Amino acid sequence: MTPSQRYNPMTLNAMITTPHYLASQAGLHILRSGGNAIEAAIAAASVLTVVYPQMCTLGGDCFWLIHNAATGEARGLNASGRAGRKVKRSVYQGRTAIPSRGPLAAITVPGMVSGWEKAFNYSKKAMHGTFSWYSLLEEAIELCNGFPVSANLGSWLERDTDKADTEQAFLQRFPEFARTFFKNGRPYQCGDILAQPDLRKTMMQLAERGPRDFYEGLTARQLLDGLSEAGGLLTGKDFKKHTADWVDPISTDYRGYTACNLPPNTQGVASLEILAMLNTADCAKLGHGSADYYHFMTEATKMAFADRDRFVSDPDFVKIPLKKMLSKKHAKKAAAAIDMERAQSFSSLLSPKGDTIWLGVVDAEGNAVSLIQSIYMDFGSGIIPKGTGVLLQNRGCFFSLDPDHVNTLEPGKRTMHTLNPPMILKDGHPVLVYGTMGGEGQPQTQAALVTRILDYHMTPQEAVDAPRWLYGRSWGAESNSLKLEGRIPQDICDELARRGHAVERVDDYTDLMGHAGAILIERKPEGAPAHVRHILRGAADPRGDGLAAGC
Repeated sequence: MTPSQRYNPMTLNAMITTPHYLASQAGLHILRSGGNAIEAAIAAASVLTVVYPQMCTLGGDCFWLIHNAATGEARGLNASGRAGRKVKRSVYQGRTAIPSRGPLAAITVPGMVSGWEKAFNYSKKAMHGTFSWYSLLEEAIELCNGFPVSANLGSWLERDTDKADTEQAFLQRFPEFARTFFKNGRPYQCGDILAQPDLRKTMMQLAERGPRDFYEGLTARQLLDGLSEAGGLLTGKDFKKHTADWVDPISTDYRGYTACNLPPNTQGVASLEILAMLNTADCAKLGHGSADYYHFMTEATKMAFADRDRFVSDPDFVKIPLKKMLSKKHAKKAAAAIDMERAQSFSSLLSPKGDTIWLGVVDAEGNAVSLIQSIYMDFGSGIIPKGTGVLLQNRGCFFSLDPDHVNTLEPGKRTMHTLNPPMILKDGHPVLVYGTMGGEGQPQTQAALVTRILDYHMTPQEAVDAPRWLYGRSWGAESNSLKLEGRIPQDICDELARRGHAVERVDDYTDLMGHAGAILIERKPEGAPAHVRHILRGAADPRGDGLAAGC
């Protein structure tokens, strides 16, 4: 794959970055036509549910972090679904875990459309949005008629349909999945034209009837009928009761900036804990790309994940000590416990999946959106209710069946979510809109982007391109490892191994590291023309099919 280190997009007006070029173009069209950041985000997000079904579909969840330039307000939006009322641990009696595929994995209501709905209404009310709901879905509807399969989609289809001996692969065992993503006995490949007529019909219904149709109308009935036929547990009451919720963002200080994220049930607190620990360290002494840098980042991640796994779940069901977790005292104590000569053990096995999209938008008025949406594993549950074209998420398999676990399965509960949309503010104004896909990798890559851009003064594209690491587990592995991209020098890898890390070399620019993106917002330079509000610098990840574009 060709790196993009010499490509540093800049603009004076508005910018969007997404992991697929067609989605970026859809959002850019809205921005060029006078739309705001929320409107552009919905247009891009809807396209991604068509062209990136391995990462997100209408059957998934989403989370938003929105900054309103006029009011200075930052708002969080939690559009994750709850487990159905019939979904109880007793359903899985005799199992040690919830299945990762199939109807018994599709046990949470898809929250994504409700998030779009709430954000759209806020755009109308608070940001003078002018686009109709229908117009924001038009490009997605058109692409349902056919689009060329991207390299990333093609590779994931091949990976997930080439084996019959694992629960995670061989998705063609689900008839509607095979009918949608197979042609002449083989999965669609890069460059093939994929049309989704059933999904187009569903998209048209949502465009014409409005977003509530997904939860209370014809679309809801079709989804529930198809899921029931496949052996699912969700009910009409579950769909009708679902709501997305506005939440107050949480934050921590970082070098005089304010790092913001969303509260539980997201792992946003873990992302902020890593930054809070870094805030006690001297990044200049660590040195970017040194063994000390990778070691500190990995050890801080272990500390933050230990807190996350102990406390984070649905706050409607458990009490979470957020104030303590985000306190400076806690960060200082955790950072001081890091032994720079020896890796600590971390017994919890981390989830090997978390396929997601992140997108960011900044508009001409300075409004900003950090949006993340997902179906959890690649292609989610594999279940497509007949006639809908909607691939349902398997986020529910993240619940534990252990009744004493903080994230134990209960009816009406939201599972702990790896999704978390970050943003950095300075004096109440957005400075960095950034994020990534990648489950357990999200807090790690977020920390990489923040240090590289704010501490080491890289451009956003340089920060995204630079070699990355991932502490976690692969499918079938019995322990976590520290995965390092091949561009990291051998002597650094050897030193990390000497300190006790289970080092695993992986390919350069592997999408195992996630698809990251960023928009850096620089204040108006002195002497700039009167119409200039800011300079925007963007980045998209060469590990994916993305594009950062401005106008």
